[in-house]
Amino acid sequence: MIHTHSLGRARRYYPERTAFASNGERVTFRELHDRVGRIAAALTNHGFRKGDRLGLLLPNEREYVALVYACAWLGVIAVPLNTRLSAKEIDHVLVDAAPHGLVRHSSLAAPSVELRQLIIDKEPLDLGNDSFPADVYEPDAVFALIYTSGTTGRPKGVALTHSNILANLDHVNYWMRYREGGVYLHAAPIFHIADFPFMFASPAFGTCQVTIPKFSLEAFCEAVERKRVTHTVLVPTMLNLLTQFADLRKYDLTSLEYLGYGGSPIAPELIHSTRKILPKAKLVQVYGLSETGFLAGLQDHEHIERRLTSCGRACPGIEVKVVDDKGDEVATGQHGELVARGANVMRGYWNNLKETNAVFSDGMFRTGDIGYQDADGYIYILDRLKDMIVTGGENVYSGEVEAVIYQHPAVKEAAVFGIPDPKWGELVMASVVLRTGLAVSADDLISFCRQSLANYKVPRRVEFSETELPKNGSGKILKRNLRERFWADQKRAVG
Repeated sequence: MIHTHSLGRARRYYPERTAFASNGERVTFRELHDRVGRIAAALTNHGFRKGDRLGLLLPNEREYVALVYACAWLGVIAVPLNTRLSAKEIDHVLVDAAPHGLVRHSSLAAPSVELRQLIIDKEPLDLGNDSFPADVYEPDAVFALIYTSGTTGRPKGVALTHSNILANLDHVNYWMRYREGGVYLHAAPIFHIADFPFMFASPAFGTCQVTIPKFSLEAFCEAVERKRVTHTVLVPTMLNLLTQFADLRKYDLTSLEYLGYGGSPIAPELIHSTRKILPKAKLVQVYGLSETGFLAGLQDHEHIERRLTSCGRACPGIEVKVVDDKGDEVATGQHGELVARGANVMRGYWNNLKETNAVFSDGMFRTGDIGYQDADGYIYILDRLKDMIVTGGENVYSGEVEAVIYQHPAVKEAAVFGIPDPKWGELVMASVVLRTGLAVSADDLISFCRQSLANYKVPRRVEFSETELPKNGSGKILKRNLRERFWADQKRAVG
Protein backbone atom coordinates (compact mmCIF):
# COMPACT_ATOMS: atom_id res chain seq x y z
CA MET A 1 0.00 0.00 0.00
CA ILE A 2 2.75 2.46 0.90
CA HIS A 3 4.38 1.62 -2.44
CA THR A 4 1.36 3.00 -4.30
CA HIS A 5 1.50 6.31 -2.43
CA SER A 6 5.27 6.83 -2.60
CA LEU A 7 7.39 5.30 -5.37
CA GLY A 8 4.29 4.35 -7.39
CA ARG A 9 3.11 7.96 -7.22
CA ALA A 10 6.53 9.23 -8.28
CA ARG A 11 6.58 6.86 -11.25
CA ARG A 12 3.27 8.35 -12.38
CA TYR A 13 3.86 12.06 -11.76
CA TYR A 14 7.64 12.55 -11.88
CA PRO A 15 8.99 9.76 -14.12
CA GLU A 16 11.97 11.69 -15.54
CA ARG A 17 12.86 13.64 -12.40
CA THR A 18 15.99 12.52 -10.55
CA ALA A 19 15.09 10.06 -7.80
CA PHE A 20 18.56 9.18 -6.53
CA ALA A 21 22.02 10.67 -6.88
CA SER A 22 24.97 8.58 -5.69
CA ASN A 23 28.50 7.73 -6.80
CA GLY A 24 28.28 10.15 -9.70
CA GLU A 25 25.16 8.42 -11.07
CA ARG A 26 21.67 9.87 -11.36
CA VAL A 27 18.62 7.62 -11.53
CA THR A 28 15.16 8.80 -12.53
CA PHE A 29 11.98 7.73 -10.75
CA ARG A 30 11.05 5.63 -13.76
CA GLU A 31 14.40 3.86 -13.67
CA LEU A 32 14.26 3.38 -9.90
CA HIS A 33 10.71 2.08 -10.07
CA ASP A 34 11.67 -0.47 -12.73
CA ARG A 35 14.72 -1.58 -10.77
CA VAL A 36 12.62 -2.06 -7.64
CA GLY A 37 10.18 -4.12 -9.69
CA ARG A 38 13.03 -6.39 -10.78
CA ILE A 39 14.23 -6.68 -7.17
CA ALA A 40 10.70 -7.62 -6.13
CA ALA A 41 10.68 -10.29 -8.86
CA ALA A 42 14.06 -11.59 -7.67
CA LEU A 43 12.82 -11.82 -4.07
CA THR A 44 9.77 -13.71 -5.31
CA ASN A 45 12.08 -16.15 -7.09
CA HIS A 46 13.90 -16.61 -3.78
CA GLY A 47 10.64 -17.72 -2.18
CA PHE A 48 9.54 -14.51 -0.44
CA ARG A 49 5.80 -14.17 -0.04
CA LYS A 50 3.43 -11.67 1.55
CA GLY A 51 4.02 -11.54 5.32
CA ASP A 52 7.53 -13.03 5.20
CA ARG A 53 10.26 -11.02 6.89
CA LEU A 54 13.45 -9.80 5.20
CA GLY A 55 16.37 -8.77 7.43
CA LEU A 56 18.43 -5.82 6.17
CA LEU A 57 21.88 -5.20 7.63
CA LEU A 58 23.29 -2.54 5.35
CA PRO A 59 24.93 0.89 5.41
CA ASN A 60 22.98 3.87 4.07
CA GLU A 61 23.00 3.28 0.32
CA ARG A 62 20.67 3.26 -2.68
CA GLU A 63 20.31 -0.52 -2.75
CA TYR A 64 19.13 -0.48 0.87
CA VAL A 65 16.33 1.92 -0.04
CA ALA A 66 15.47 -0.11 -3.14
CA LEU A 67 15.16 -3.30 -1.08
CA VAL A 68 12.79 -1.59 1.36
CA TYR A 69 10.70 -0.41 -1.61
CA ALA A 70 10.65 -3.98 -2.94
CA CYS A 71 9.32 -5.18 0.42
CA ALA A 72 6.55 -2.57 0.21
CA TRP A 73 5.75 -3.76 -3.31
CA LEU A 74 5.44 -7.42 -2.27
CA GLY A 75 3.87 -7.07 1.16
CA VAL A 76 7.07 -8.50 2.67
CA ILE A 77 7.92 -7.19 6.16
CA ALA A 78 11.19 -5.24 6.19
CA VAL A 79 13.42 -5.70 9.25
CA PRO A 80 16.10 -2.98 9.19
CA LEU A 81 18.87 -3.85 11.65
CA ASN A 82 21.00 -1.43 13.63
CA THR A 83 24.42 -1.49 11.97
CA ARG A 84 26.20 -0.82 15.27
CA LEU A 85 24.89 -3.95 16.98
CA SER A 86 27.24 -6.73 17.95
CA ALA A 87 26.82 -10.17 16.37
CA LYS A 88 25.17 -11.38 19.60
CA GLU A 89 22.68 -8.50 19.57
CA ILE A 90 21.92 -9.12 15.90
CA ASP A 91 21.26 -12.78 16.75
CA HIS A 92 18.65 -11.68 19.31
CA VAL A 93 16.79 -9.61 16.71
CA LEU A 94 16.94 -12.35 14.09
CA VAL A 95 15.63 -14.99 16.49
CA ASP A 96 12.77 -12.68 17.44
CA ALA A 97 11.87 -11.63 13.89
CA ALA A 98 12.54 -15.05 12.29
CA PRO A 99 13.16 -13.60 8.80
CA HIS A 100 12.98 -15.69 5.64
CA GLY A 101 16.43 -14.34 4.79
CA LEU A 102 18.99 -11.61 5.44
CA VAL A 103 20.65 -9.17 3.05
CA ARG A 104 23.94 -8.04 4.55
CA HIS A 105 27.02 -6.02 3.64
CA SER A 106 30.33 -7.81 4.21
CA SER A 107 31.71 -4.92 6.27
CA LEU A 108 29.10 -5.44 8.99
CA ALA A 109 28.89 -7.99 11.80
CA ALA A 110 28.01 -11.53 10.73
CA PRO A 111 25.29 -13.19 12.83
CA SER A 112 25.63 -16.79 14.01
CA VAL A 113 21.93 -17.58 13.56
CA GLU A 114 21.46 -20.01 10.71
CA LEU A 115 19.45 -18.48 7.87
CA ARG A 116 19.84 -17.68 4.20
CA GLN A 117 22.14 -14.72 3.70
CA LEU A 118 22.94 -12.63 0.67
CA ILE A 119 26.17 -10.62 0.92
CA ILE A 120 25.02 -7.94 -1.45
CA ASP A 121 28.42 -6.39 -2.22
CA LYS A 122 29.70 -9.82 -3.27
CA GLU A 123 26.57 -11.59 -4.55
CA PRO A 124 24.26 -9.08 -6.26
CA LEU A 125 20.65 -10.11 -6.78
CA ASP A 126 19.85 -11.57 -10.17
CA LEU A 127 17.64 -8.89 -11.75
CA GLY A 128 17.11 -10.44 -15.16
CA ASN A 129 13.35 -10.76 -14.83
CA ASP A 130 11.39 -7.87 -16.38
CA SER A 131 8.02 -9.38 -15.46
CA PHE A 132 7.06 -7.49 -12.30
CA PRO A 133 4.89 -9.12 -9.63
CA ALA A 134 1.58 -7.52 -8.63
CA ASP A 135 1.92 -4.89 -5.93
CA VAL A 136 0.12 -5.50 -2.62
CA TYR A 137 -2.34 -2.93 -1.25
CA GLU A 138 -3.19 -3.78 2.36
CA PRO A 139 -3.18 -0.67 4.57
CA ASP A 140 -3.38 -2.56 7.88
CA ALA A 141 -0.71 -5.15 7.06
CA VAL A 142 2.56 -4.97 8.99
CA PHE A 143 5.20 -3.40 6.77
CA ALA A 144 8.27 -3.03 9.00
CA LEU A 145 9.71 -4.20 12.31
CA ILE A 146 11.72 -1.31 13.73
CA TYR A 147 13.63 -2.57 16.74
CA THR A 148 13.76 -0.17 19.66
CA SER A 149 17.08 1.36 20.59
CA GLY A 150 17.38 -0.55 23.85
CA THR A 151 18.33 2.52 25.92
CA THR A 152 16.27 1.16 28.84
CA GLY A 153 16.24 -2.57 28.09
CA ARG A 154 16.42 -5.24 25.40
CA PRO A 155 15.23 -4.13 21.95
CA LYS A 156 11.64 -4.95 20.98
CA GLY A 157 10.25 -5.23 17.46
CA VAL A 158 7.87 -2.36 16.74
CA ALA A 159 5.30 -3.57 14.22
CA LEU A 160 4.48 -0.66 11.91
CA THR A 161 1.76 -1.00 9.30
CA HIS A 162 1.61 0.56 5.85
CA SER A 163 -0.96 3.01 7.23
CA ASN A 164 1.39 3.98 10.07
CA ILE A 165 4.08 4.91 7.55
CA LEU A 166 1.60 6.81 5.37
CA ALA A 167 0.51 8.87 8.39
CA ASN A 168 4.14 9.70 9.15
CA LEU A 169 4.58 10.78 5.53
CA ASP A 170 1.91 13.43 6.09
CA HIS A 171 3.57 14.54 9.32
CA VAL A 172 6.95 14.87 7.60
CA ASN A 173 5.43 17.32 5.13
CA TYR A 174 3.66 19.22 7.91
CA TRP A 175 6.91 20.01 9.71
CA MET A 176 9.46 19.97 6.89
CA ARG A 177 7.71 21.30 3.82
CA TYR A 178 8.70 19.19 0.84
CA ARG A 179 8.82 20.45 -2.72
CA GLU A 180 9.37 19.02 -6.16
CA GLY A 181 13.02 19.16 -7.08
CA GLY A 182 14.25 19.15 -3.50
CA VAL A 183 17.12 16.92 -2.33
CA TYR A 184 16.94 14.88 0.89
CA LEU A 185 20.14 13.56 2.49
CA HIS A 186 19.99 10.36 4.55
CA ALA A 187 22.68 11.42 7.05
CA ALA A 188 21.13 9.69 10.07
CA PRO A 189 20.88 5.88 9.96
CA ILE A 190 18.05 4.67 7.72
CA PHE A 191 17.11 1.98 10.28
CA HIS A 192 16.17 4.70 12.78
CA ILE A 193 12.58 5.96 12.88
CA ALA A 194 13.80 9.58 12.57
CA ASP A 195 14.99 8.85 9.03
CA PHE A 196 12.92 5.85 7.92
CA PRO A 197 9.76 7.76 6.84
CA PHE A 198 11.77 10.05 4.56
CA MET A 199 12.33 7.12 2.21
CA PHE A 200 8.63 7.34 1.39
CA ALA A 201 8.08 11.09 1.73
CA SER A 202 10.83 11.84 -0.82
CA PRO A 203 9.31 10.05 -3.85
CA ALA A 204 5.78 11.08 -2.85
CA PHE A 205 6.79 14.71 -3.33
CA GLY A 206 9.22 14.24 -6.21
CA THR A 207 12.31 14.80 -4.08
CA CYS A 208 15.73 13.35 -4.93
CA GLN A 209 17.49 11.22 -2.30
CA VAL A 210 21.18 11.16 -1.43
CA THR A 211 22.95 8.83 0.99
CA ILE A 212 26.26 8.69 2.82
CA PRO A 213 27.24 5.17 3.98
CA LYS A 214 28.31 6.38 7.41
CA PHE A 215 28.11 9.80 9.02
CA SER A 216 31.28 11.85 9.15
CA LEU A 217 31.64 15.61 9.09
CA GLU A 218 33.53 15.55 5.81
CA ALA A 219 31.08 13.19 4.12
CA PHE A 220 28.08 15.20 5.31
CA CYS A 221 29.46 18.59 4.21
CA GLU A 222 30.65 17.25 0.85
CA ALA A 223 27.24 15.69 0.15
CA VAL A 224 25.38 18.90 1.02
CA GLU A 225 27.69 20.99 -1.15
CA ARG A 226 27.92 18.71 -4.18
CA LYS A 227 24.31 17.52 -4.29
CA ARG A 228 22.81 20.86 -3.18
CA VAL A 229 20.92 19.15 -0.38
CA THR A 230 17.77 21.00 0.73
CA HIS A 231 16.46 18.75 3.55
CA THR A 232 18.07 16.50 6.14
CA VAL A 233 17.65 15.24 9.71
CA LEU A 234 20.43 14.99 12.30
CA VAL A 235 20.57 13.80 15.89
CA PRO A 236 21.97 16.27 18.46
CA THR A 237 25.28 14.39 18.64
CA MET A 238 25.82 15.05 14.93
CA LEU A 239 24.80 18.69 15.31
CA ASN A 240 27.22 19.12 18.20
CA LEU A 241 30.09 17.79 16.10
CA LEU A 242 29.11 19.95 13.14
CA THR A 243 29.17 23.17 15.18
CA GLN A 244 32.71 22.32 16.28
CA PHE A 245 34.01 21.30 12.84
CA ALA A 246 37.20 23.26 12.22
CA ASP A 247 36.93 22.98 8.40
CA LEU A 248 33.25 23.95 8.20
CA ARG A 249 33.95 27.22 6.33
CA LYS A 250 35.52 25.27 3.47
CA TYR A 251 32.07 24.01 2.45
CA ASP A 252 29.05 25.71 0.95
CA LEU A 253 26.03 24.56 2.95
CA THR A 254 23.71 27.36 1.87
CA SER A 255 21.43 25.01 -0.09
CA LEU A 256 20.00 23.63 3.17
CA GLU A 257 16.41 24.83 3.53
CA TYR A 258 15.20 22.56 6.36
CA LEU A 259 17.23 20.91 9.08
CA GLY A 260 15.30 18.57 11.34
CA TYR A 261 16.79 17.42 14.61
CA GLY A 262 15.68 15.17 17.44
CA GLY A 263 16.19 11.79 19.03
CA SER A 264 17.55 13.01 22.37
CA PRO A 265 17.53 16.18 24.53
CA ILE A 266 19.29 19.21 23.07
CA ALA A 267 20.79 22.18 24.88
CA PRO A 268 19.61 25.69 23.88
CA GLU A 269 23.25 26.67 23.39
CA LEU A 270 23.59 24.04 20.69
CA ILE A 271 20.55 25.50 18.92
CA HIS A 272 22.16 28.95 19.02
CA SER A 273 25.41 27.51 17.65
CA THR A 274 23.52 25.78 14.84
CA ARG A 275 21.80 29.05 13.94
CA LYS A 276 25.21 30.71 13.60
CA ILE A 277 26.68 28.14 11.22
CA LEU A 278 23.47 27.60 9.19
CA PRO A 279 21.68 30.97 9.28
CA LYS A 280 19.53 30.26 6.19
CA ALA A 281 18.23 26.83 7.23
CA LYS A 282 14.86 26.50 8.90
CA LEU A 283 15.22 24.44 12.09
CA VAL A 284 12.60 21.90 13.10
CA GLN A 285 12.85 20.00 16.36
CA VAL A 286 10.93 16.72 16.16
CA TYR A 287 9.83 14.47 19.00
CA GLY A 288 8.73 10.89 18.57
CA LEU A 289 9.48 7.25 19.26
CA SER A 290 9.99 4.08 17.26
CA GLU A 291 6.49 3.07 18.34
CA THR A 292 4.86 6.25 17.07
CA GLY A 293 7.02 8.01 14.52
CA PHE A 294 6.63 11.77 14.77
CA LEU A 295 4.40 13.08 17.57
CA ALA A 296 5.29 16.74 17.97
CA GLY A 297 7.50 19.36 16.40
CA LEU A 298 8.86 22.82 17.13
CA GLN A 299 8.77 24.72 13.86
CA ASP A 300 11.36 27.28 12.84
CA HIS A 301 9.32 30.35 13.76
CA GLU A 302 8.59 28.81 17.16
CA HIS A 303 12.28 28.75 18.08
CA ILE A 304 12.03 31.65 20.50
CA GLU A 305 14.14 31.74 23.64
CA ARG A 306 11.49 30.64 26.14
CA ARG A 307 10.57 27.62 24.00
CA LEU A 308 13.99 26.27 23.06
CA THR A 309 13.63 23.45 25.60
CA SER A 310 10.24 22.50 24.13
CA CYS A 311 9.73 19.87 21.45
CA GLY A 312 6.74 21.78 20.11
CA ARG A 313 3.10 20.86 19.64
CA ALA A 314 1.40 17.81 18.22
CA CYS A 315 0.60 18.04 14.54
CA PRO A 316 -2.94 17.56 13.14
CA GLY A 317 -4.02 13.94 13.41
CA ILE A 318 -2.14 13.33 16.66
CA GLU A 319 -3.39 13.76 20.21
CA VAL A 320 -0.88 14.07 23.05
CA LYS A 321 -1.89 14.33 26.71
CA VAL A 322 -0.08 14.36 30.06
CA VAL A 323 -1.48 11.94 32.63
CA ASP A 324 -0.83 10.88 36.22
CA ASP A 325 -0.22 7.36 37.56
CA LYS A 326 -3.96 6.58 37.33
CA GLY A 327 -4.18 7.69 33.70
CA ASP A 328 -6.08 10.90 34.48
CA GLU A 329 -5.08 14.03 32.57
CA VAL A 330 -3.20 16.51 34.75
CA ALA A 331 -3.56 20.28 34.83
CA THR A 332 -1.56 22.59 32.58
CA GLY A 333 2.04 22.79 33.73
CA GLN A 334 1.81 19.68 35.92
CA HIS A 335 4.28 16.85 35.37
CA GLY A 336 3.17 13.43 34.21
CA GLU A 337 3.63 10.77 31.56
CA LEU A 338 3.00 11.68 27.94
CA VAL A 339 0.42 9.50 26.17
CA ALA A 340 -0.60 9.70 22.54
CA ARG A 341 -2.86 8.34 19.85
CA GLY A 342 -3.14 8.75 16.10
CA ALA A 343 -2.91 6.85 12.83
CA ASN A 344 0.87 6.74 13.17
CA VAL A 345 0.94 4.70 16.41
CA MET A 346 2.19 1.12 16.08
CA ARG A 347 0.01 -1.98 16.11
CA GLY A 348 2.13 -3.50 18.90
CA TYR A 349 5.39 -5.29 19.62
CA TRP A 350 6.21 -8.32 17.50
CA ASN A 351 5.60 -11.58 19.37
CA ASN A 352 5.26 -9.70 22.65
CA LEU A 353 1.67 -9.33 23.80
CA LYS A 354 2.69 -8.69 27.41
CA GLU A 355 4.78 -5.63 26.55
CA THR A 356 2.15 -4.47 24.05
CA ASN A 357 -0.59 -4.55 26.70
CA ALA A 358 1.69 -2.73 29.13
CA VAL A 359 2.14 0.31 26.86
CA PHE A 360 -1.51 0.82 25.88
CA SER A 361 -4.07 2.19 28.31
CA ASP A 362 -7.60 3.31 27.37
CA GLY A 363 -6.59 3.47 23.72
CA MET A 364 -3.59 5.71 24.40
CA PHE A 365 0.04 4.75 23.91
CA ARG A 366 2.22 5.32 26.96
CA THR A 367 5.45 6.93 25.76
CA GLY A 368 7.42 6.37 28.97
CA ASP A 369 8.46 10.04 28.81
CA ILE A 370 7.85 12.43 31.69
CA GLY A 371 6.95 16.00 30.77
CA TYR A 372 4.32 18.71 30.78
CA GLN A 373 2.39 21.02 28.48
CA ASP A 374 2.16 24.79 28.86
CA ALA A 375 -0.98 26.88 28.35
CA ASP A 376 -0.33 27.07 24.60
CA GLY A 377 0.04 23.32 24.23
CA TYR A 378 3.81 23.23 23.85
CA ILE A 379 5.33 20.01 25.16
CA TYR A 380 8.40 19.87 27.40
CA ILE A 381 10.17 16.56 27.95
CA LEU A 382 11.83 16.19 31.33
CA ASP A 383 13.04 12.60 31.36
CA ARG A 384 12.47 9.01 30.43
CA LEU A 385 10.30 7.41 33.11
CA LYS A 386 13.01 4.80 33.74
CA ASP A 387 15.73 7.46 33.90
CA MET A 388 14.00 9.56 36.56
CA ILE A 389 16.02 9.80 39.78
CA VAL A 390 14.32 9.64 43.17
CA THR A 391 16.51 11.13 45.87
CA GLY A 392 15.17 11.67 49.39
CA GLY A 393 11.64 11.30 48.04
CA GLU A 394 12.11 14.04 45.45
CA ASN A 395 11.91 13.41 41.71
CA VAL A 396 14.86 14.63 39.68
CA TYR A 397 14.59 14.71 35.90
CA SER A 398 17.96 14.03 34.33
CA GLY A 399 17.18 16.08 31.22
CA GLU A 400 16.64 19.19 33.33
CA VAL A 401 20.03 18.76 35.03
CA GLU A 402 21.76 17.98 31.72
CA ALA A 403 20.37 21.17 30.18
CA VAL A 404 22.11 23.19 32.90
CA ILE A 405 25.39 21.28 32.60
CA TYR A 406 25.42 21.85 28.83
CA GLN A 407 25.38 25.60 29.45
CA HIS A 408 28.93 25.39 30.76
CA PRO A 409 31.30 26.32 27.91
CA ALA A 410 33.76 23.51 28.73
CA VAL A 411 31.18 20.72 28.41
CA LYS A 412 30.94 18.72 25.19
CA GLU A 413 28.74 15.81 26.37
CA ALA A 414 26.88 15.03 29.57
CA ALA A 415 24.66 12.30 30.97
CA VAL A 416 22.93 12.45 34.35
CA PHE A 417 21.68 9.33 36.15
CA GLY A 418 21.01 7.97 39.62
CA ILE A 419 23.44 5.91 41.70
CA PRO A 420 22.56 4.02 44.89
CA ASP A 421 22.86 5.68 48.29
CA PRO A 422 21.88 4.11 51.64
CA LYS A 423 20.54 7.36 53.07
CA TRP A 424 18.82 9.07 50.15
CA GLY A 425 17.98 6.05 47.97
CA GLU A 426 19.70 7.58 44.97
CA LEU A 427 22.18 10.36 44.38
CA VAL A 428 22.44 12.48 41.26
CA MET A 429 25.57 11.71 39.24
CA ALA A 430 26.90 13.24 36.03
CA SER A 431 29.25 11.70 33.52
CA VAL A 432 30.88 14.46 31.46
CA VAL A 433 33.12 14.79 28.41
CA LEU A 434 34.97 18.11 28.10
CA ARG A 435 35.73 20.04 24.95
CA THR A 436 39.28 19.77 23.66
CA GLY A 437 41.55 22.34 25.29
CA LEU A 438 39.04 23.37 27.96
CA ALA A 439 38.93 22.35 31.60
CA VAL A 440 36.66 22.52 34.63
CA SER A 441 36.87 20.69 37.95
CA ALA A 442 34.09 18.60 39.43
CA ASP A 443 33.66 21.09 42.28
CA ASP A 444 33.42 24.02 39.88
CA LEU A 445 30.85 22.23 37.72
CA ILE A 446 28.78 21.39 40.80
CA SER A 447 28.93 25.04 41.89
CA PHE A 448 27.85 26.05 38.39
CA CYS A 449 24.78 23.82 38.70
CA ARG A 450 23.88 25.29 42.10
CA GLN A 451 23.29 28.65 40.41
CA SER A 452 20.33 27.25 38.46
CA LEU A 453 19.07 24.16 40.29
CA ALA A 454 17.46 23.32 43.59
CA ASN A 455 19.89 21.71 46.00
CA TYR A 456 18.45 18.19 45.67
CA LYS A 457 18.86 18.31 41.86
CA VAL A 458 22.54 19.26 41.94
CA PRO A 459 24.93 16.39 41.05
CA ARG A 460 26.68 15.03 44.11
CA ARG A 461 29.27 13.26 41.99
CA VAL A 462 30.85 14.19 38.67
CA GLU A 463 32.93 11.79 36.64
CA PHE A 464 34.94 12.92 33.61
CA SER A 465 35.39 10.63 30.63
CA GLU A 466 38.33 10.83 28.22
CA THR A 467 36.27 9.15 25.50
CA GLU A 468 32.79 9.89 24.16
CA LEU A 469 29.88 8.52 26.12
CA PRO A 470 28.38 5.18 24.98
CA LYS A 471 25.65 5.57 22.37
CA ASN A 472 23.32 3.43 20.37
CA GLY A 473 23.06 3.49 16.59
CA SER A 474 20.78 6.52 16.60
CA GLY A 475 23.13 8.63 18.71
CA LYS A 476 21.30 8.37 22.04
CA ILE A 477 23.50 8.11 25.11
CA LEU A 478 23.11 4.73 26.80
CA LYS A 479 22.63 5.73 30.43
CA ARG A 480 21.89 2.13 31.29
CA ASN A 481 25.51 1.30 30.42
CA LEU A 482 26.78 4.12 32.61
CA ARG A 483 24.57 3.14 35.56
CA GLU A 484 25.01 -0.60 35.62
CA ARG A 485 28.39 -0.77 37.40
CA PHE A 486 26.98 1.20 40.33
CA TRP A 487 23.89 -1.01 40.66
CA ALA A 488 25.50 -4.39 39.99
CA ASP A 489 25.63 -5.47 43.65
CA GLN A 490 22.45 -3.74 44.78
CA LYS A 491 19.24 -5.52 45.78
CA ARG A 492 17.25 -2.83 43.97
CA ALA A 493 18.10 -1.65 40.50
CA VAL A 494 16.75 0.95 38.08
CA GLY A 495 16.18 1.03 34.31
